[in-house]
Parts: sequence; C-alpha cells; structure tokens
Amino acid sequence: MERYTPEQIAKYADDLEGKENTKAIKKMFMDQDESHLWPIRGRFNVTKRAFGRAATFCRETGQDMVGLEYAMLVDSIISQIVNDPKTF
Repeated sequence: MERYTPEQIAKYADDLEGKENTKAIKKMFMDQDESHLWPIRGRFNVTKRAFGRAATFCRETGQDMVGLEYAMLVDSIISQIVNDPKTF
C-alpha cells in the first residue's frame, strides 16, 4: 500500500470545502492506518484517537481547520501518540 504525506492527502481533498474536505482527509488517513503494527499492536486505533484529539483542539481554540492545516494537525497527533512512551 502506498503511503501518503499530509501534503498529498490535503491536495487530494483540495477541491472540496468545509466538512466534505475534512471527511475526505479522514478517509485517506483511515485507509493508511497501521494501528495493527508495532508499537500499538491493535490495542486501539491511533487514527481515530488522533481525530478525537484534533476535534478537541479545534473546539477549544475556536479554529475550524480544513485542508493542509488539518492534515498536518492529524499527522502530528498521530506521531505524538505513537512515540509517547506513556501510551504503553
């Protein structure tokens, strides 16, 4: 399976606006989810958890992120979750 960068994911959804843009970005991230691999090993879905944290961040800051900004946020949160030693 080919892996896509946040930039590629955002570009894929570039022609969509608002919630449709975010929905397309989420779909692409879910399509390449690897929560079944080490170090998570299927204990939870990292991508879904990242979506939840992104939603909390947007709600708390009052920002409505779409496109590249949203894709970069989700990618950053995924990295934080996977690399956090407290996750395990």
